[in-house]
Amino acid sequence: MPELDPEDTKLVVLARASRARTGAAEGAAVRDTDGRTYAATTVALPSLKLTALQAAVAAAVASGVDGLEAAVVVTAAAAADADSLAAVRDLAPKAPVHVADSNGNAHTTH
Repeated sequence: MPELDPEDTKLVVLARASRARTGAAEGAAVRDTDGRTYAATTVALPSLKLTALQAAVAAAVASGVDGLEAAVVVTAAAAADADSLAAVRDLAPKAPVHVADSNGNAHTTH
């Protein structure tokens, strides 16, 4: 299990809370280069489908962000999917993307 720094641990807490509040399949949170955070969950509408990380990145971009420091997704999956990683990589090619389980235990970093 990767050791997270305290700021990334805060992202795990935000992502878990978002997921729990909505009952979504995934929760995610990102931190921009100014230290602001954005949290989101899976969007599964008939006309719009976004992974939680895509939704968190979209919220950040809608707020004028042009770079990310880190991202977290809380999911039952063993790793972040390609579309989620691509959304983060569009803004931050080298930022860590941590994957955590529903208990908040980070088990993978991309």
